[in-house]
Amino acid sequence: MTRNSPKILIIGGGFGGLFTALDLNGSGEITLVNAEDHFLFKPMLYEYLSGEVEAWHIAPDCKELLNDKVRFIRGAVTDVDLDARSVTVAGRAEPVSYDVLVVAPGAVTNYAGVPGAEQFALPFRALNDANRLRRRMTEALDHVQPDAAPQDTRSALTFAVVGGGASGVELSTKMADLLRDAVKRRALRGEPRVLIVEMADRLVPGMGEEIRKFVEAALGECRIEVHTETRVVRVTENTITLEHSQQQTELETAAVVWVAGVRVSPLAESLKVEKDRRGLILVERTLQTREYPNVFALGDVAFYPDVVPTLAGTAQLALQESGLCARNVRAFIEGKDLKTKRFVELGEAVSLGTEHAAVLSAGKVIGGPLARQARFAMYTARLPTWHHRLRVGASWFFEGTSPRPLQPLGF
Repeated sequence: MTRNSPKILIIGGGFGGLFTALDLNGSGEITLVNAEDHFLFKPMLYEYLSGEVEAWHIAPDCKELLNDKVRFIRGAVTDVDLDARSVTVAGRAEPVSYDVLVVAPGAVTNYAGVPGAEQFALPFRALNDANRLRRRMTEALDHVQPDAAPQDTRSALTFAVVGGGASGVELSTKMADLLRDAVKRRALRGEPRVLIVEMADRLVPGMGEEIRKFVEAALGECRIEVHTETRVVRVTENTITLEHSQQQTELETAAVVWVAGVRVSPLAESLKVEKDRRGLILVERTLQTREYPNVFALGDVAFYPDVVPTLAGTAQLALQESGLCARNVRAFIEGKDLKTKRFVELGEAVSLGTEHAAVLSAGKVIGGPLARQARFAMYTARLPTWHHRLRVGASWFFEGTSPRPLQPLGF
């Protein structure tokens, strides 16, 4: 690279793209393109659902995080011409050119071809997804008559969470706590019914046995039904059909929430670069694509060959990769040797309802309310900028992080 001010274009404002942009500050003419106007700290989307955190805590405006040296474009990328080194953004007449491209658009929900799932199930990957689910929970509560029999309350408040990974556990425990609290506040008889549906023979297969004990205890305390070795056959507006041991059961539901995995974004699928069988872009250990040394890929769209298996597809991996990506983009521009890195687990934290969590750090696991506070502290340190960390940390410390009850609509 011989340009005095090379054009660096970053696609995606998640952990991979945003943190790469922040680390590259001053290394060239940097442009960040993102479909939304905000960054989302997805590991705390569950706390946003429960009202323990506010939107500005976990979804700060991209322009607020980036300084004047980084150009921000809000829009969906519709085409990438790797040979012409240009990117087309919806709504813009002229393509955006680049010298170095960083591809980090993230993933999309994978409905695995289940009939009705994409149409009727609720995804859980964005602020609006959480808003929609919270409203659906409130609407279901509002339809329960004050004198309803316990079995009618249970039927009206049946929610199915599809996917038994960490996301399914965190989401279902938050939902169960919120719904039980609302039933108590409204003096309803009976209790809600929350199910987790997982095709594997156990939940959170990537977690160690020590932290799994806390997960299982929390699910039991929340009275969440666990359906392992069970597949979803069909989803409709008000039902879910499950199959276990070759027997099918149809359940009436207030909502089905789908967190059963992701697939690479359509943009990554369209790129003419080498991919694995899952559609992930195959990158060198420098994060460069194999065909185009000036194109880097990271996060949910890339397969990196030296990663601890439990990190795959996590925000933690994208965050770690962003540091290597920024360093190597800078080295590529300056004609220096690029680096490689092995990515390992830096610690694990899982929210278990509105009062508890489990945190694994340095080989030790703590659980309960103390772990919940440790989780907040851990994630405060991982927010994008020191200014935002200070603001959010002060808000959590002085104003607290109590959940917000499910009030009747219009209340």
